[in-house]
Amino acid sequence: MRIPRPDARAKAVVAALVAASLLVTLIVWGRQDLVGVALALLCVLSTMIAAVSVAAARQEDEAEPGVTPAGPGQPAGGLYGVDADTLESLDHRETVRALRERHRGRGGSAAREGG
Repeated sequence: MRIPRPDARAKAVVAALVAASLLVTLIVWGRQDLVGVALALLCVLSTMIAAVSVAAARQEDEAEPGVTPAGPGQPAGGLYGVDADTLESLDHRETVRALRERHRGRGGSAAREGG
């Protein structure tokens, strides 16, 4: 039998509860020795785990679809917002050439259809 892994929200809640309980323990005991330092470090670690888990949960909510179909005027292959100048600065000469040829092909066919 497999035990399901908790999602990011559950990890965030557990880590926040642990951090809060460690902080309360640290304040109530008021120890200023090695045990107090260890409790403070565990509190900081739990807080960091909670923060990272919250960020992971937000990222899951805002996840973008992996492949989106190219609409009219957008290049195929996921190159949205990448122009020839950007690719040229990255020194991908063949990609720049293919992108320019594709752009010229669309411009020429649109001019022929419209005229």
